[in-house]
Amino acid sequence: MKRIQYHRYGGPDVLRYEEFEPGRPGQGQILVRVKAASANPVDYKVRNGMLKLMTGFRFPRAMGSDYAGIVEAVGSAVTRLKVGAEVFGTAALKAGGAFAERIVADEARAVAKPASLSFVQAAALPVIGATAWCGLVQKAHLKSGQSVFIHGCLGGVGRIAVQLAKMLGAQVAGSCRGTELTAARALGVDPVVDFQRFTVDSLKGRFDVVFDTAGSLTLSDGRALIKRGGMVLDINPTLPKIVGSVFTTGHRFLMANPSAAVLASIAEAAAAGKLVVPVGRTVPLSEAIAALTEWEQTGVPKGKLIIVPTDA
Repeated sequence: MKRIQYHRYGGPDVLRYEEFEPGRPGQGQILVRVKAASANPVDYKVRNGMLKLMTGFRFPRAMGSDYAGIVEAVGSAVTRLKVGAEVFGTAALKAGGAFAERIVADEARAVAKPASLSFVQAAALPVIGATAWCGLVQKAHLKSGQSVFIHGCLGGVGRIAVQLAKMLGAQVAGSCRGTELTAARALGVDPVVDFQRFTVDSLKGRFDVVFDTAGSLTLSDGRALIKRGGMVLDINPTLPKIVGSVFTTGHRFLMANPSAAVLASIAEAAAAGKLVVPVGRTVPLSEAIAALTEWEQTGVPKGKLIIVPTDA
């Protein structure tokens, strides 16, 4: 079998397209023939070593988290998913391995793929969908009639957060690049402001929830945007922010929990057409290193980068 892996932490130059032996699934695990996988910023953050205190120092390490495919074998104590089932899910942070022809993954982080979704569509959902869901539903308990400001509303998490907030009946405002304001309005974001130029004064104290999906709002800006009793959701827990948040009420740092229950909720919404993820580019696994390098360095393509094994 082939996969993208690396033998030390570092930049994209450490990536290798190599043979590996996937092994048999253990307790609570499934072996999946990968039909599609999608790239997320957390993938290169792990490879860079930014999370090495959590991911450890055993090599080679496999890259990739989000996948969709077909179950080929199951381990003991697997109860929901059977051999032959079409599934999608996300690998545990420490394990990785989605950019591969096969992946051994936890059943607890996988669910059945809706028949109405392609493997490519399903593979694009887990991390960004779970992040948006955990933030707006589980942390903020967003309700119909409330107002939310989504900073970075056309990014991966941001776009899903917009759709999810509207599905919940909230009023959605947000920010994006000045060249993309029309696209944000078409998604239902109103008002929408230039990501790089807006000041909080014009929107001060207007929102029940501020979701910083770009991770670039300051603590003071987030606090200024929310109403009294509001909440700021932040996906970028830098040390200065963590220290500052001790003295700031309503600031919550967010790490997605892609449990089976969360993924099932996302799958239901996506199958109903309420959550749609644009695909920017699809490449074969054998050409993925070049595509991943370009995406990491330039941000191109816009929309999800999808990796498809040659035997898919």
